[in-house]
Amino acid sequence: MARSDVAAPPRAQSARRPRQRPGPGQRRAGYLVAIAINGVLLYLLNGSPGWQSASFLTSATTQVIGLVNLALGASIAVNAAYLVLDPPWLRRLGDLATTVIGLAAAIRIWQVFPFSFGPGEQGWSTLARVLLIIAIAGSAIAIVVHVARLFRPGASG
Repeated sequence: MARSDVAAPPRAQSARRPRQRPGPGQRRAGYLVAIAINGVLLYLLNGSPGWQSASFLTSATTQVIGLVNLALGASIAVNAAYLVLDPPWLRRLGDLATTVIGLAAAIRIWQVFPFSFGPGEQGWSTLARVLLIIAIAGSAIAIVVHVARLFRPGASG
């Protein structure tokens, strides 16, 4: 039996607090880290000996390297722009652009599949395909989210 003299626990508030953006210093540090990582990847893929030294990449990599370079370069450019100016509307637009380019690269990699893991290594091929499916699906979902956030009311600030 419930006792009427015991106070009920307070209910959780249904309204969420708006998520606050990290401070400018934290955001700039994140942009710099993204620029550095993408720059290192560009160098590793295109420097000497570059992607050719990766034993699991085939000569078909030439069919995807352009889009991969474009995705990495776009990320560097967008993050460099954010270092100078990063209002939410610009972040939404830049995130949408880089996600679209990344999706195009992932789809092209799926089509070409420039990987060869050797005999008896079917598990690695399966893992690579599963990761590509996750990347493609995640990017597609992210594009829908980015578009919705870009055009939602009050998204200009």
